[in-house]
Amino acid sequence: MPCLKNMAAILSPRSRGALATNDQQIAISFQHLRKVYRQTVAVHDLSLDIRRGEFFGLLGPNGAGKTTSINVIAGLVKPSSGRVLVQGLDAVHDYRRVHRLVGIAPQEETLDSWFLKVRDILIYQAGYFGVPPREARRRADELLNQFELWDKRQAAIQELSGGMKRRLIVAKALIHHPDILILDEPTAGADVALRHQIWQVMREWNTRGVTILLTTHYLEEAEALCRRVAILDHGRLLATGAPEQLVAGAQTDWVEVQFDQPLSRLPPQATLDGLDYQLDEGKLRLRGRLDDPALVAALGQLAQAGLVMHAIRSRKARLEDVFLQLTQRTSSKP
Repeated sequence: MPCLKNMAAILSPRSRGALATNDQQIAISFQHLRKVYRQTVAVHDLSLDIRRGEFFGLLGPNGAGKTTSINVIAGLVKPSSGRVLVQGLDAVHDYRRVHRLVGIAPQEETLDSWFLKVRDILIYQAGYFGVPPREARRRADELLNQFELWDKRQAAIQELSGGMKRRLIVAKALIHHPDILILDEPTAGADVALRHQIWQVMREWNTRGVTILLTTHYLEEAEALCRRVAILDHGRLLATGAPEQLVAGAQTDWVEVQFDQPLSRLPPQATLDGLDYQLDEGKLRLRGRLDDPALVAALGQLAQAGLVMHAIRSRKARLEDVFLQLTQRTSSKP
């Protein structure tokens, strides 16, 4: 599969990650981070700087090293080599100080405070960080309103829906007003309305100056929220930059062809010579524009092969296209 064009600067070791040169402007700095589990390299020489106040997305398929990298910040994983600095503090050696600076909403958390009401869970969580009781109650009420959980403030955990529990987990991460908020798949499994609600709250906290590090499999979520993103695969940093910068670097549009029957493979006579294509969910996606003679010829091949085209539509490249191309999670013809 051809590489992305005009992305040498984005992918060069010198430009990967850090845009800020002043250490005081950097919230999180991964410095040659490496983590090995027995024979498996989970993170390979990751160097990346995230600036203070930035909304940053960490993207990658399962097993890319995202959660391992986050767990180093959280003090749950010790690096094999390299280090992570959080506002200049070593995440391993200065764990207690780092812990106060960071709020983490994990992808999976067991809310096992069965004997506490929702409001009390937030108040107790604030107490772990030394927040005075009166201030803890004020913050809890603010977050309950912000996440639309006020009506459930006296409810037990088992009375909450999955979406409510998800919101409560994020609220717990914010109760001590951290400088940095880490969200690991915060909207996984959430419906559209809940996702947009969480987006709005995250934007509000980011405008207050909170640095946000987001991992997500929803690439449209990263495009909507993140000022910059990094794409990882197999523990390696593949690219970093603003979503629009990465998409512009791809310099490509797509034509999507939908058939009357889902297509699992191309007929032998449809060679599509010289074209980059993908078969995705029964649809054929061709890289190019409708005024490209080679693409027009390819459509003719498909018609001659007896395939009935139900719809043809073109669209601009998206972050998803960059992600798929970089991580090679496609069915492209070699």
